[in-house]
Amino acid sequence: MNLKYQSIKYKQNKPSSTDELISIEEPLEMIIRYKKNNDWIDDSISITMRTPKNDEDLIIGLLFCEGIVNNFSEIKKIELLGHESGKFKLKNKIRVTLDNGENLDLKHLRRNFLTNSSCGVCGKASMDSLEIICKTKINKNNPKIMSSLITKIPSFLKQNQSEFSKTGGIHASALLDQNGKILIIREDVGRHNALDKVIGHSFKNSIFDTNNQFIACSGRLSFELVQKTLMANIGLLIGMGAPTSLAIDLAKRFDISLIGFVKSDTFNIYCGENRILKEN
Repeated sequence: MNLKYQSIKYKQNKPSSTDELISIEEPLEMIIRYKKNNDWIDDSISITMRTPKNDEDLIIGLLFCEGIVNNFSEIKKIELLGHESGKFKLKNKIRVTLDNGENLDLKHLRRNFLTNSSCGVCGKASMDSLEIICKTKINKNNPKIMSSLITKIPSFLKQNQSEFSKTGGIHASALLDQNGKILIIREDVGRHNALDKVIGHSFKNSIFDTNNQFIACSGRLSFELVQKTLMANIGLLIGMGAPTSLAIDLAKRFDISLIGFVKSDTFNIYCGENRILKEN
């Protein structure tokens, strides 16, 4: 989603008035509804800034990546709540009703929202908790892709980013097969939201074939993106930008191949070189 805003553009030190398409950013309050001791509880877990599209995929992906749900059947209902409000007349609350909440513990989920990569996390504590939350099934050898395919990923993403071509101000994440075919792509002002939307859609529609698929993201590679890739049991993550130190540490610990700084003629492998096939 985007909207026209007026701006003054300087070119060769000469100003001119122009209309520019800007990506929309709106808050989304996420609520989990569950039954405990025969009482229904509505628990507001977070308010996130997002691009208002594919909200259902976003919250499904988030709950899956945080280990709150393991099967889509655990979700009874998803609904947008409240009145259409704000500049864009949107419903900015979404509620997920879970099938069973007796053993639900949301403490770690709230803590993750408060200690994400923009605020700083304790690396060892985060990685230790991931080993508890996820029962990783990552294949240490697959997927395998040709090295020549990697340098084509930036153009693949760009060609399929409808919003980026209009605004230039939005991130993308995609799930691809070993041949580079894009199976699902999502855009959002938040790189982590874009990946949640991809994972949520794939989880909901049972399209994961993790031994033969990989994830590509348009921006830098943070701890959070590697964590989500891990929870999806995907063994290869490619980013157009730089990785953080914690992202590399996490990828190494869980045998995820991590590739960054991808351009038309170069890329860097930070770990997991065994999944990359060299040209003859």
